[in-house]
Amino acid sequence: MAGTATGRKSGADASRRPSRRPSGPGVRRFGTPGPRALLIAFGVLLLTAGVLWALYGSTWLRVEQVSTSGTEVLTPAEVERVAAVPLGAPLVSVDTSGIEARLRDRLPRIDQVEVVRSWPHGIGLKVTERHPVLLLEKGGKFIEVDSSGVRFATVKAPLRGVPRLVLDVAGSPSLRRFDADRLLTVAVGVTGELPEKIAQDVRVVRITSFDSITLELGKGRSVFWGSGEHGPVKARVLTALMKATPKAGHFDVSAPTAPASSRS
Repeated sequence: MAGTATGRKSGADASRRPSRRPSGPGVRRFGTPGPRALLIAFGVLLLTAGVLWALYGSTWLRVEQVSTSGTEVLTPAEVERVAAVPLGAPLVSVDTSGIEARLRDRLPRIDQVEVVRSWPHGIGLKVTERHPVLLLEKGGKFIEVDSSGVRFATVKAPLRGVPRLVLDVAGSPSLRRFDADRLLTVAVGVTGELPEKIAQDVRVVRITSFDSITLELGKGRSVFWGSGEHGPVKARVLTALMKATPKAGHFDVSAPTAPASSRS
């Protein structure tokens, strides 16, 4: 019995003894960071604060100049006035997306624009303008239409080399299925499918119905295109037909499998 009691007492004493924590060079201890860790953290904090101050608080990285490239009809002054880049503002805080949206909205002649930061003091406006492929006459002026069918500008005088589009469809049953905008898109597609040499000679694209498109060329010649369907095939056939009958004044490729040409 005495041995048992002694054993129990020894076990209880052992349980009350504080356990030894392992120590040694390979053992990590968690607790209050040492001086080195504090210095590193303080250095990172100072560096971050310095960068933020340089970007937002200092006068080193602020907008001082705006440059514009890519303009043709528009002038750099027009673009920069609409862009309204905030001079003197921190370069990093300039809302480039907002400037791009404002330029496209207020200057529809702009097809694409990229606003870039040019460190340390500049903003660059890289502009791509729309180019007209057709002109719509209205009220003595001309509406320019690009290759996507977008009406983007009104000018007083027609641009040389750009054909006029004549929509003579007032009494056409085509308007029940195809409105003027759809016919405009068809006309744009036709001009885009023509070989360059023929396209440069087109003076007027005349549409009287969806199935009746005529191209009026220089020197009184004309091409009956028919509908806007099978454009690439018609373009190839027209090229061959013009080479085969160079003195013809009228060409018909409305049915490209049975083209025809005549002197009148």
